[in-house]
Amino acid sequence: MVDTRARHPVSVIVVAAGSGTRLGAGVPKAFAEVAGEPMLTRALRAITGMRGEVRTVVVVPTQLLQTAADFALRAGLDRDSVAVVEGGATRQASVAAGLSAVDPASDVVLVHDAARALTPAAVFDRVVAEVRASGAGVVPALPVIDTIKRVDAGGRVLGQVDRSQLAAAQTPQGFPLMPLIDAYSAVDGEHTDDASLFAAAGRPVRTVQGDALAFKITTPADLARAEGVVAGNGEERMPELPRTGVGIDVHAYDEAAPLWLGALHWPGEVGLAGHSDGDAISHAICDALLSAASLGDLGSVFGTSDPALAGAHGDVFIGRTIALLADAGFRVGNVAVQVVARHPRVGTRREELQARLGALVGAPVSVSATTSDGLGFTGRGEGVTAVATALIVRVPAVLD
Repeated sequence: MVDTRARHPVSVIVVAAGSGTRLGAGVPKAFAEVAGEPMLTRALRAITGMRGEVRTVVVVPTQLLQTAADFALRAGLDRDSVAVVEGGATRQASVAAGLSAVDPASDVVLVHDAARALTPAAVFDRVVAEVRASGAGVVPALPVIDTIKRVDAGGRVLGQVDRSQLAAAQTPQGFPLMPLIDAYSAVDGEHTDDASLFAAAGRPVRTVQGDALAFKITTPADLARAEGVVAGNGEERMPELPRTGVGIDVHAYDEAAPLWLGALHWPGEVGLAGHSDGDAISHAICDALLSAASLGDLGSVFGTSDPALAGAHGDVFIGRTIALLADAGFRVGNVAVQVVARHPRVGTRREELQARLGALVGAPVSVSATTSDGLGFTGRGEGVTAVATALIVRVPAVLD
């Protein structure tokens, strides 16, 4: 049964601390690029497609802790649901370090190799479901289709292995959390994967259907195969989908304030109350962009405690928001804003608004307006509501 107290019912440990000498990329393997994007970023993106809330723990070399945190944001993970920890001298030690940072109330923990960077989210969900159904350790696996021979050190064939009893193990491998922690505490020696360690502790292990895309990138040939898949020349094209966000902002009228709306001054109009200039349009746009990039919201990112933002105009907030998106690896596709108010008459300056906001955002911005037919505070003429939707797309990451 899932512990309903868990903020993240599932925790995923992504192991990315290996050196990757066989790949020969000049950087730790998980930080090598696959078709212009780091392997680790691609591996983490699958987690965003999982069902339910997930705690992600990324295990990396000490010198790359901040880089990995940046990659997690670029992958679309919420910063509050990610921990980045230092890896150990072996894979087993790295997983143990990751276990120390999982959500202790999770009922399931998955362990995934970043080198299996193209593994679909459906495999993660399939493993989670089987762990919960069986209470066992679970390994995604594929049937062995090649004929397998036993050979001696000199290469002489000694016999043939019955492949009907063989399966090629993949990751993520899933386990009930506490039994896996107990297994790590009890078992001596090194094991090649977590399922082997779990079994050595006397625990049952089962398999579920794996996926051809979950192959491990170890050699330059593997990397070439992965790049072919991403380019659409392999088994499946892996599209990079745009992300959308919604933002809403509300401000009351203030007779004593000038009106700034959409980063424009409106002479002769009643202003809006707020810590800054009350620019509901600009603030809604910022909220929508931050939401799309999983970077929080206007209040959590900027707040009201910064004296530099007292009275600040919308261009300041939009400029800072665009910089945050760029740091996280995104650019804006377009923004649409709907204003609900009795005044000002937005239509009289629509083209000017769209040009001004488009220049600030660096993408097309459309602005429309309506009233609420006398209903609510906007209908009573007490203030302005702005609702914005934003579409953003990822810019291919470049490893410094």
